[in-house]
Amino acid sequence: MKTVFRAVAIGLMLLIGVLLFNTFRISSKQLNGVLPAPALALSDSVITHLSDAVKFRTVSYEDRSLMDSTQFEKFIGFLEQTYPLIHARLKRERINGYALLFEWKGKNTSLKPALLMGHYDVVPVVQGTERMWKHQPFAGDIAEGFVYGRGTLDDKVTVIGVLEAIEYLLKQNYRPERSFYLAFGHDEEVSGRHGARSIASLLESRKVQLEYVMDEGGTIKIDGVSGITTPIALVGIAEKGYTTLQLTAVGDGGHSSMPPPQTAIGMMAEAIDKLQKHPFPARLEGAASYLQDYLAPEMPFGTKLAMANRWLLKPIIIDLLSKTNAGNAMVRTSIAPTVIHAGVKDNVLPVEVIAKINFRILPGDSVKGVADYVKKTIDNDRITVETLRQFDSEPSFVSDTATLGFRALHRTVKSCFPDVIVAPYLVVGATDARFYRNVCANIYRFMPVRMNEEDLKRPHGTNERISVTDFKKVVNFYVELVKGS
Repeated sequence: MKTVFRAVAIGLMLLIGVLLFNTFRISSKQLNGVLPAPALALSDSVITHLSDAVKFRTVSYEDRSLMDSTQFEKFIGFLEQTYPLIHARLKRERINGYALLFEWKGKNTSLKPALLMGHYDVVPVVQGTERMWKHQPFAGDIAEGFVYGRGTLDDKVTVIGVLEAIEYLLKQNYRPERSFYLAFGHDEEVSGRHGARSIASLLESRKVQLEYVMDEGGTIKIDGVSGITTPIALVGIAEKGYTTLQLTAVGDGGHSSMPPPQTAIGMMAEAIDKLQKHPFPARLEGAASYLQDYLAPEMPFGTKLAMANRWLLKPIIIDLLSKTNAGNAMVRTSIAPTVIHAGVKDNVLPVEVIAKINFRILPGDSVKGVADYVKKTIDNDRITVETLRQFDSEPSFVSDTATLGFRALHRTVKSCFPDVIVAPYLVVGATDARFYRNVCANIYRFMPVRMNEEDLKRPHGTNERISVTDFKKVVNFYVELVKGS
Protein backbone atom coordinates (compact mmCIF):
# COMPACT_ATOMS: atom_id res chain seq x y z
CA MET A 1 0.00 0.00 0.00
CA LYS A 2 2.87 2.36 0.82
CA THR A 3 4.27 1.68 -2.64
CA VAL A 4 0.97 2.72 -4.23
CA PHE A 5 0.81 5.94 -2.20
CA ARG A 6 4.41 6.68 -3.06
CA ALA A 7 3.71 6.15 -6.78
CA VAL A 8 0.64 8.39 -6.62
CA ALA A 9 2.60 11.09 -4.77
CA ILE A 10 5.42 10.94 -7.30
CA GLY A 11 2.93 11.06 -10.17
CA LEU A 12 1.18 14.05 -8.60
CA MET A 13 4.47 15.87 -8.08
CA LEU A 14 5.46 15.20 -11.69
CA LEU A 15 2.10 16.51 -12.90
CA ILE A 16 2.46 19.66 -10.80
CA GLY A 17 5.97 20.07 -12.12
CA VAL A 18 4.76 19.81 -15.74
CA LEU A 19 1.93 22.29 -15.11
CA LEU A 20 4.30 24.80 -13.52
CA PHE A 21 6.95 24.30 -16.20
CA ASN A 22 4.42 24.98 -18.95
CA THR A 23 3.14 28.03 -17.07
CA PHE A 24 6.50 29.64 -16.45
CA ARG A 25 7.89 29.00 -19.91
CA ILE A 26 5.23 31.01 -21.77
CA SER A 27 6.37 34.51 -22.59
CA SER A 28 4.66 37.66 -23.75
CA LYS A 29 3.92 37.98 -27.46
CA GLN A 30 3.65 41.76 -27.24
CA LEU A 31 6.09 43.84 -29.28
CA ASN A 32 8.59 45.73 -27.14
CA GLY A 33 10.45 48.93 -27.86
CA VAL A 34 7.78 50.42 -30.12
CA LEU A 35 8.08 54.19 -30.11
CA PRO A 36 4.87 56.18 -29.56
CA ALA A 37 3.47 57.62 -32.78
CA PRO A 38 3.74 61.39 -33.04
CA ALA A 39 0.39 63.10 -32.52
CA LEU A 40 -0.74 64.67 -35.78
CA ALA A 41 -1.84 68.28 -35.86
CA LEU A 42 -5.28 67.44 -37.22
CA SER A 43 -7.77 70.24 -37.59
CA ASP A 44 -11.37 69.95 -36.49
CA SER A 45 -12.30 69.61 -40.17
CA VAL A 46 -11.83 65.83 -39.82
CA ILE A 47 -14.64 65.86 -37.27
CA THR A 48 -16.83 68.02 -39.48
CA HIS A 49 -16.25 65.66 -42.39
CA LEU A 50 -17.40 62.64 -40.37
CA SER A 51 -20.41 64.62 -39.17
CA ASP A 52 -21.28 65.55 -42.76
CA ALA A 53 -20.85 61.93 -43.92
CA VAL A 54 -23.41 60.74 -41.37
CA LYS A 55 -26.04 63.06 -42.82
CA PHE A 56 -26.30 61.02 -46.01
CA ARG A 57 -28.92 58.30 -45.53
CA THR A 58 -27.00 55.56 -47.27
CA VAL A 59 -29.26 52.87 -45.87
CA SER A 60 -29.13 49.43 -47.44
CA TYR A 61 -32.12 47.09 -47.53
CA GLU A 62 -32.49 43.44 -48.46
CA ASP A 63 -35.18 44.65 -50.86
CA ARG A 64 -32.99 46.68 -53.22
CA SER A 65 -36.02 48.57 -54.54
CA LEU A 66 -36.09 50.45 -51.21
CA MET A 67 -32.57 51.81 -51.73
CA ASP A 68 -32.48 55.61 -52.15
CA SER A 69 -29.83 55.81 -54.86
CA THR A 70 -29.78 59.62 -54.72
CA GLN A 71 -28.29 59.46 -51.21
CA PHE A 72 -25.51 57.16 -52.42
CA GLU A 73 -24.79 59.45 -55.37
CA LYS A 74 -24.68 62.48 -53.09
CA PHE A 75 -22.31 60.69 -50.73
CA ILE A 76 -19.93 59.89 -53.58
CA GLY A 77 -20.13 63.53 -54.68
CA PHE A 78 -19.36 64.60 -51.12
CA LEU A 79 -16.20 62.45 -51.17
CA GLU A 80 -15.10 64.03 -54.45
CA GLN A 81 -15.41 67.54 -53.00
CA THR A 82 -13.95 66.71 -49.58
CA TYR A 83 -10.88 64.76 -50.76
CA PRO A 84 -9.63 66.54 -53.91
CA LEU A 85 -6.05 65.22 -53.76
CA ILE A 86 -7.22 61.61 -53.52
CA HIS A 87 -9.42 62.06 -56.56
CA ALA A 88 -6.67 63.88 -58.46
CA ARG A 89 -3.77 61.50 -57.73
CA LEU A 90 -5.36 58.11 -57.18
CA LYS A 91 -7.14 56.03 -59.79
CA ARG A 92 -10.80 55.58 -58.89
CA GLU A 93 -13.28 53.07 -60.26
CA ARG A 94 -16.97 52.65 -59.54
CA ILE A 95 -18.15 49.06 -59.43
CA ASN A 96 -21.83 48.22 -59.82
CA GLY A 97 -22.61 51.90 -59.62
CA TYR A 98 -21.79 52.66 -56.00
CA ALA A 99 -18.87 50.56 -54.74
CA LEU A 100 -15.55 52.44 -54.88
CA LEU A 101 -12.04 51.18 -55.60
CA PHE A 102 -9.03 53.50 -55.39
CA GLU A 103 -5.46 52.59 -56.38
CA TRP A 104 -2.49 54.48 -54.93
CA LYS A 105 0.71 53.57 -56.75
CA GLY A 106 3.73 53.00 -54.52
CA LYS A 107 7.42 53.52 -55.25
CA ASN A 108 8.39 49.85 -55.28
CA THR A 109 6.29 47.89 -57.75
CA SER A 110 7.98 44.63 -56.73
CA LEU A 111 6.14 44.74 -53.40
CA LYS A 112 2.66 43.30 -53.16
CA PRO A 113 0.01 45.98 -52.59
CA ALA A 114 -2.05 46.20 -49.42
CA LEU A 115 -5.78 46.87 -49.24
CA LEU A 116 -7.67 48.98 -46.70
CA MET A 117 -11.40 48.53 -46.81
CA GLY A 118 -14.68 49.53 -45.22
CA HIS A 119 -18.31 50.15 -46.15
CA TYR A 120 -20.40 53.28 -46.19
CA ASP A 121 -23.88 51.77 -46.16
CA VAL A 122 -25.68 51.65 -42.83
CA VAL A 123 -28.58 49.73 -41.31
CA PRO A 124 -31.99 51.37 -40.96
CA VAL A 125 -33.08 52.89 -37.69
CA VAL A 126 -35.75 50.62 -36.22
CA GLN A 127 -39.11 52.32 -36.54
CA GLY A 128 -40.27 53.74 -33.24
CA THR A 129 -36.80 53.97 -31.69
CA GLU A 130 -35.96 57.44 -32.98
CA ARG A 131 -37.21 58.96 -29.72
CA MET A 132 -34.61 56.88 -27.84
CA TRP A 133 -31.73 58.72 -29.54
CA LYS A 134 -30.22 61.69 -27.71
CA HIS A 135 -29.54 63.19 -31.14
CA GLN A 136 -31.28 62.31 -34.38
CA PRO A 137 -29.52 59.39 -36.13
CA PHE A 138 -28.86 61.22 -39.41
CA ALA A 139 -28.29 64.73 -38.07
CA GLY A 140 -24.54 64.25 -37.55
CA ASP A 141 -24.68 66.32 -34.37
CA ILE A 142 -21.42 67.12 -32.60
CA ALA A 143 -22.25 67.36 -28.90
CA GLU A 144 -20.75 66.51 -25.51
CA GLY A 145 -17.45 65.65 -27.19
CA PHE A 146 -19.02 63.08 -29.54
CA VAL A 147 -20.19 62.81 -33.12
CA TYR A 148 -23.62 61.16 -33.04
CA GLY A 149 -25.27 59.25 -35.83
CA ARG A 150 -25.74 56.05 -37.77
CA GLY A 151 -22.39 55.01 -39.23
CA THR A 152 -20.12 56.67 -36.69
CA LEU A 153 -19.12 53.18 -35.55
CA ASP A 154 -20.39 50.99 -38.40
CA ASP A 155 -18.71 51.85 -40.69
CA LYS A 156 -18.33 55.37 -42.04
CA VAL A 157 -15.75 55.75 -39.28
CA THR A 158 -13.43 53.50 -41.33
CA VAL A 159 -14.22 55.02 -44.72
CA ILE A 160 -13.77 58.60 -43.59
CA GLY A 161 -10.84 57.69 -41.31
CA VAL A 162 -8.92 56.08 -44.18
CA LEU A 163 -9.68 58.91 -46.60
CA GLU A 164 -8.67 61.58 -44.08
CA ALA A 165 -5.37 59.75 -43.51
CA ILE A 166 -4.58 59.40 -47.21
CA GLU A 167 -5.53 63.02 -47.94
CA TYR A 168 -3.28 64.11 -45.06
CA LEU A 169 -0.35 62.10 -46.45
CA LEU A 170 -0.90 63.46 -49.95
CA LYS A 171 -0.75 67.00 -48.57
CA GLN A 172 2.71 66.07 -47.22
CA ASN A 173 3.63 64.81 -50.71
CA TYR A 174 4.08 61.38 -49.20
CA ARG A 175 4.23 58.35 -51.45
CA PRO A 176 4.22 54.85 -49.94
CA GLU A 177 6.79 52.17 -50.72
CA ARG A 178 4.11 49.64 -51.65
CA SER A 179 0.92 50.37 -53.53
CA PHE A 180 -2.37 50.58 -51.65
CA TYR A 181 -5.91 49.83 -52.71
CA LEU A 182 -8.83 51.46 -50.91
CA ALA A 183 -12.08 49.52 -51.28
CA PHE A 184 -15.41 50.84 -50.00
CA GLY A 185 -18.55 48.76 -50.37
CA HIS A 186 -22.12 50.02 -50.48
CA ASP A 187 -24.07 46.92 -49.41
CA GLU A 188 -22.14 45.19 -46.61
CA GLU A 189 -25.15 45.27 -44.33
CA VAL A 190 -27.12 43.12 -46.80
CA SER A 191 -24.38 40.65 -47.81
CA GLY A 192 -21.81 42.71 -49.76
CA ARG A 193 -22.44 40.76 -52.95
CA HIS A 194 -22.74 43.78 -55.23
CA GLY A 195 -19.95 45.73 -53.52
CA ALA A 196 -17.05 43.90 -51.89
CA ARG A 197 -17.58 40.61 -53.71
CA SER A 198 -17.53 42.39 -57.07
CA ILE A 199 -14.42 44.38 -56.15
CA ALA A 200 -12.63 41.21 -55.04
CA SER A 201 -13.67 39.42 -58.24
CA LEU A 202 -12.35 42.32 -60.30
CA LEU A 203 -8.96 42.18 -58.55
CA GLU A 204 -8.86 38.41 -59.00
CA SER A 205 -9.56 38.75 -62.72
CA ARG A 206 -6.58 41.12 -62.91
CA LYS A 207 -4.44 38.54 -61.10
CA VAL A 208 -3.77 40.94 -58.21
CA GLN A 209 -2.27 39.31 -55.12
CA LEU A 210 -2.28 41.38 -51.93
CA GLU A 211 0.22 41.47 -49.06
CA TYR A 212 -2.59 42.00 -46.56
CA VAL A 213 -6.19 43.14 -46.28
CA MET A 214 -7.57 45.12 -43.36
CA ASP A 215 -11.28 45.52 -42.73
CA GLU A 216 -13.48 46.40 -39.77
CA GLY A 217 -14.15 43.69 -37.19
CA GLY A 218 -12.14 43.92 -33.98
CA THR A 219 -11.88 46.86 -31.62
CA ILE A 220 -10.01 48.05 -28.52
CA LYS A 221 -11.90 46.64 -25.55
CA ILE A 222 -11.07 49.15 -22.83
CA ASP A 223 -12.65 47.18 -19.97
CA GLY A 224 -10.61 44.09 -20.77
CA VAL A 225 -11.54 40.45 -21.14
CA SER A 226 -10.97 37.20 -19.20
CA GLY A 227 -9.83 38.81 -15.97
CA ILE A 228 -7.47 41.29 -17.67
CA THR A 229 -8.29 44.90 -16.88
CA THR A 230 -5.79 46.30 -19.40
CA PRO A 231 -7.37 47.45 -22.69
CA ILE A 232 -7.12 44.75 -25.36
CA ALA A 233 -6.88 45.38 -29.09
CA LEU A 234 -8.78 42.45 -30.61
CA VAL A 235 -7.56 41.81 -34.15
CA GLY A 236 -9.73 39.44 -36.14
CA ILE A 237 -7.68 36.76 -37.91
CA ALA A 238 -10.73 34.72 -38.93
CA GLU A 239 -14.48 35.02 -39.04
CA LYS A 240 -17.34 32.61 -38.63
CA GLY A 241 -19.44 31.44 -41.53
CA TYR A 242 -23.12 32.21 -41.94
CA THR A 243 -26.25 30.35 -42.87
CA THR A 244 -29.95 30.55 -42.12
CA LEU A 245 -32.06 27.41 -42.24
CA GLN A 246 -35.79 27.47 -42.81
CA LEU A 247 -37.70 24.76 -40.95
CA THR A 248 -41.24 24.01 -42.10
CA ALA A 249 -43.61 21.89 -40.02
CA VAL A 250 -46.87 20.69 -41.54
CA GLY A 251 -49.70 19.44 -39.34
CA ASP A 252 -53.44 18.95 -39.39
CA GLY A 253 -55.50 22.11 -39.52
CA GLY A 254 -58.98 22.54 -38.19
CA HIS A 255 -60.82 23.96 -35.23
CA SER A 256 -58.88 24.62 -32.04
CA SER A 257 -61.60 22.93 -29.97
CA MET A 258 -60.47 19.50 -31.21
CA PRO A 259 -56.67 19.68 -31.36
CA PRO A 260 -54.46 16.66 -32.14
CA PRO A 261 -51.94 15.48 -29.50
CA GLN A 262 -49.30 17.68 -31.14
CA THR A 263 -50.05 20.68 -33.35
CA ALA A 264 -47.72 22.05 -36.01
CA ILE A 265 -46.68 24.75 -33.54
CA GLY A 266 -45.98 22.13 -30.89
CA MET A 267 -43.95 20.15 -33.39
CA MET A 268 -41.83 23.19 -34.25
CA ALA A 269 -41.44 24.16 -30.61
CA GLU A 270 -40.14 20.67 -29.83
CA ALA A 271 -37.66 20.86 -32.72
CA ILE A 272 -36.30 24.24 -31.60
CA ASP A 273 -36.09 23.03 -28.02
CA LYS A 274 -34.06 20.00 -29.13
CA LEU A 275 -31.61 22.23 -31.00
CA GLN A 276 -31.10 24.56 -28.07
CA LYS A 277 -30.61 21.66 -25.68
CA HIS A 278 -28.08 20.02 -28.01
CA PRO A 279 -25.62 22.76 -29.04
CA PHE A 280 -22.80 22.12 -31.47
CA PRO A 281 -19.64 20.65 -29.92
CA ALA A 282 -17.20 23.24 -28.56
CA ARG A 283 -13.60 23.41 -29.78
CA LEU A 284 -10.50 25.29 -28.65
CA GLU A 285 -8.54 25.63 -31.85
CA GLY A 286 -7.74 28.03 -34.66
CA ALA A 287 -8.40 31.69 -33.85
CA ALA A 288 -9.59 30.85 -30.32
CA SER A 289 -6.25 29.16 -29.67
CA TYR A 290 -4.33 32.21 -30.94
CA LEU A 291 -6.34 34.45 -28.61
CA GLN A 292 -5.40 32.36 -25.60
CA ASP A 293 -1.74 32.21 -26.63
CA TYR A 294 -1.56 36.00 -26.71
CA LEU A 295 -3.60 36.62 -23.57
CA ALA A 296 -2.23 33.85 -21.35
CA PRO A 297 1.12 35.56 -20.57
CA GLU A 298 -0.76 38.68 -19.44
CA MET A 299 -3.20 36.86 -17.13
CA PRO A 300 -3.19 36.27 -13.36
CA PHE A 301 -1.25 33.15 -12.35
CA GLY A 302 -4.22 30.78 -11.92
CA THR A 303 -5.72 31.59 -15.30
CA LYS A 304 -2.30 31.57 -16.90
CA LEU A 305 -1.72 28.05 -15.55
CA ALA A 306 -4.97 26.83 -17.09
CA MET A 307 -4.28 28.45 -20.45
CA ALA A 308 -0.73 27.09 -20.54
CA ASN A 309 -2.03 23.55 -19.95
CA ARG A 310 -4.97 23.27 -22.29
CA TRP A 311 -3.96 19.69 -23.07
CA LEU A 312 -5.24 18.79 -19.60
CA LEU A 313 -7.65 21.54 -18.62
CA LYS A 314 -9.45 22.12 -21.94
CA PRO A 315 -12.84 20.87 -20.68
CA ILE A 316 -12.69 23.30 -17.75
CA ILE A 317 -11.74 26.20 -20.02
CA ILE A 318 -14.56 25.39 -22.44
CA ASP A 319 -17.03 25.17 -19.57
CA LEU A 320 -15.96 28.57 -18.28
CA LEU A 321 -16.14 30.18 -21.73
CA SER A 322 -19.54 28.64 -22.43
CA LYS A 323 -21.07 30.45 -19.44
CA THR A 324 -21.04 33.80 -21.29
CA ASN A 325 -22.67 34.60 -24.63
CA ALA A 326 -19.46 36.08 -26.05
CA GLY A 327 -17.29 33.20 -24.84
CA ASN A 328 -19.74 30.58 -26.07
CA ALA A 329 -19.79 32.15 -29.53
CA MET A 330 -15.99 31.87 -29.68
CA VAL A 331 -15.88 28.10 -29.20
CA ARG A 332 -18.84 26.66 -31.12
CA THR A 333 -21.23 27.14 -34.01
CA SER A 334 -24.09 29.17 -32.55
CA ILE A 335 -27.82 28.51 -32.93
CA ALA A 336 -30.24 31.46 -32.92
CA PRO A 337 -33.96 31.05 -33.72
CA THR A 338 -34.91 34.46 -35.08
CA VAL A 339 -38.21 34.28 -37.01
CA ILE A 340 -41.43 32.24 -36.63
CA HIS A 341 -44.52 32.46 -38.83
CA ALA A 342 -47.59 30.57 -37.63
CA GLY A 343 -51.33 30.97 -37.29
CA VAL A 344 -53.84 33.56 -38.40
CA LYS A 345 -56.53 33.30 -35.71
CA ASP A 346 -56.61 32.17 -32.10
CA ASN A 347 -59.23 29.44 -32.68
CA VAL A 348 -57.78 28.01 -35.91
CA LEU A 349 -55.05 25.36 -35.97
CA PRO A 350 -52.30 26.38 -38.37
CA VAL A 351 -51.50 23.87 -41.08
CA GLU A 352 -47.99 25.21 -41.63
CA VAL A 353 -45.40 26.67 -39.28
CA ILE A 354 -42.18 28.23 -40.59
CA ALA A 355 -39.15 29.02 -38.44
CA LYS A 356 -35.89 30.64 -39.50
CA ILE A 357 -32.80 29.77 -37.49
CA ASN A 358 -29.53 31.64 -37.93
CA PHE A 359 -26.18 29.90 -37.48
CA ARG A 360 -22.73 31.47 -37.16
CA ILE A 361 -20.38 28.70 -38.21
CA LEU A 362 -17.11 27.97 -36.43
CA PRO A 363 -14.09 27.40 -38.69
CA GLY A 364 -13.91 23.65 -39.15
CA ASP A 365 -17.68 23.31 -39.59
CA SER A 366 -19.55 23.99 -42.84
CA VAL A 367 -22.93 25.09 -44.20
CA LYS A 368 -23.72 21.51 -45.24
CA GLY A 369 -22.54 20.19 -41.89
CA VAL A 370 -24.93 22.55 -40.10
CA ALA A 371 -27.91 21.37 -42.16
CA ASP A 372 -26.98 17.73 -41.56
CA TYR A 373 -26.62 18.33 -37.82
CA VAL A 374 -30.03 20.01 -37.61
CA LYS A 375 -31.80 17.21 -39.47
CA LYS A 376 -30.18 14.59 -37.25
CA THR A 377 -30.92 16.49 -34.03
CA ILE A 378 -34.60 17.26 -34.63
CA ASP A 379 -35.17 13.76 -36.08
CA ASN A 380 -38.60 14.50 -37.48
CA ASP A 381 -39.54 13.63 -41.07
CA ARG A 382 -42.57 15.93 -40.86
CA ILE A 383 -40.26 18.95 -40.63
CA THR A 384 -38.40 19.95 -43.78
CA VAL A 385 -35.05 21.71 -43.52
CA GLU A 386 -33.75 23.94 -46.30
CA THR A 387 -30.93 26.43 -46.57
CA LEU A 388 -31.75 30.03 -47.50
CA ARG A 389 -28.74 30.15 -49.78
CA GLN A 390 -28.78 33.86 -50.57
CA PHE A 391 -26.46 34.85 -47.74
CA ASP A 392 -24.59 31.60 -47.11
CA SER A 393 -20.87 31.86 -46.50
CA GLU A 394 -18.40 29.28 -45.30
CA PRO A 395 -16.13 30.08 -42.33
CA SER A 396 -12.93 31.88 -43.31
CA PHE A 397 -9.46 30.44 -43.07
CA VAL A 398 -7.32 31.56 -40.12
CA SER A 399 -4.73 34.19 -41.13
CA ASP A 400 -1.25 33.80 -39.72
CA THR A 401 0.17 36.20 -37.14
CA ALA A 402 3.77 35.70 -38.31
CA THR A 403 3.33 37.88 -41.39
CA LEU A 404 4.39 41.33 -42.49
CA GLY A 405 0.78 42.52 -42.41
CA PHE A 406 0.07 41.38 -38.85
CA ARG A 407 3.40 42.74 -37.60
CA ALA A 408 2.67 46.10 -39.21
CA LEU A 409 -0.76 46.14 -37.63
CA HIS A 410 0.59 45.03 -34.24
CA ARG A 411 3.32 47.68 -34.33
CA THR A 412 0.89 50.42 -35.37
CA VAL A 413 -1.53 49.55 -32.57
CA LYS A 414 1.29 49.63 -30.03
CA SER A 415 2.58 52.95 -31.32
CA CYS A 416 -0.82 54.66 -31.35
CA PHE A 417 -2.20 53.01 -28.21
CA PRO A 418 0.83 52.21 -26.01
CA ASP A 419 -1.27 50.98 -23.07
CA VAL A 420 -3.03 48.11 -24.89
CA ILE A 421 -2.45 44.38 -25.28
CA VAL A 422 -2.74 43.12 -28.85
CA ALA A 423 -4.51 39.77 -29.30
CA PRO A 424 -5.80 37.90 -32.36
CA TYR A 425 -9.36 36.60 -32.12
CA LEU A 426 -12.30 35.13 -34.01
CA VAL A 427 -14.84 37.60 -35.41
CA VAL A 428 -18.26 36.11 -34.65
CA GLY A 429 -20.10 38.27 -37.19
CA ALA A 430 -19.61 38.53 -40.95
CA THR A 431 -17.54 41.16 -42.76
CA ASP A 432 -16.85 42.05 -46.37
CA ALA A 433 -13.31 40.74 -45.89
CA ARG A 434 -14.49 37.17 -46.50
CA PHE A 435 -14.70 37.84 -50.24
CA TYR A 436 -10.96 38.47 -50.59
CA ARG A 437 -9.76 34.94 -49.77
CA ASN A 438 -8.73 34.31 -53.40
CA VAL A 439 -6.50 37.37 -53.64
CA CYS A 440 -4.94 37.40 -50.17
CA ALA A 441 -3.88 34.89 -47.52
CA ASN A 442 -3.42 37.52 -44.80
CA ILE A 443 -6.77 39.08 -43.91
CA TYR A 444 -7.23 41.05 -40.69
CA ARG A 445 -10.22 42.77 -39.16
CA PHE A 446 -9.74 45.67 -36.78
CA MET A 447 -11.21 49.08 -36.06
CA PRO A 448 -8.93 51.37 -33.99
CA VAL A 449 -11.66 52.62 -31.67
CA ARG A 450 -11.73 52.28 -27.88
CA MET A 451 -15.02 50.73 -26.73
CA ASN A 452 -16.47 49.27 -23.55
CA GLU A 453 -19.34 46.82 -23.09
CA GLU A 454 -21.93 49.59 -23.33
CA ASP A 455 -20.38 50.97 -26.54
CA LEU A 456 -20.53 47.54 -28.18
CA LYS A 457 -24.34 47.82 -28.13
CA ARG A 458 -24.32 51.03 -30.17
CA PRO A 459 -23.60 49.71 -33.70
CA HIS A 460 -27.00 48.76 -35.17
CA GLY A 461 -28.51 50.08 -31.92
CA THR A 462 -29.42 53.48 -30.51
CA ASN A 463 -27.16 56.45 -29.79
CA GLU A 464 -24.38 55.28 -32.08
CA ARG A 465 -21.52 57.69 -31.55
CA ILE A 466 -17.75 58.16 -31.48
CA SER A 467 -15.78 60.62 -29.40
CA VAL A 468 -14.00 63.48 -31.14
CA THR A 469 -10.73 62.37 -29.56
CA ASP A 470 -11.15 58.78 -30.67
CA PHE A 471 -11.89 59.69 -34.27
CA LYS A 472 -8.74 61.79 -34.52
CA LYS A 473 -6.87 58.74 -33.21
CA VAL A 474 -8.46 56.68 -35.99
CA VAL A 475 -6.99 59.03 -38.58
CA ASN A 476 -3.64 59.00 -36.79
CA PHE A 477 -3.70 55.18 -36.80
CA TYR A 478 -4.21 54.87 -40.56
CA VAL A 479 -1.47 57.39 -41.26
CA GLU A 480 0.98 55.32 -39.19
CA LEU A 481 -0.19 52.02 -40.69
CA VAL A 482 0.45 53.24 -44.24
CA LYS A 483 3.86 54.64 -43.30
CA GLY A 484 4.80 51.45 -41.46
CA SER A 485 3.77 49.05 -44.22
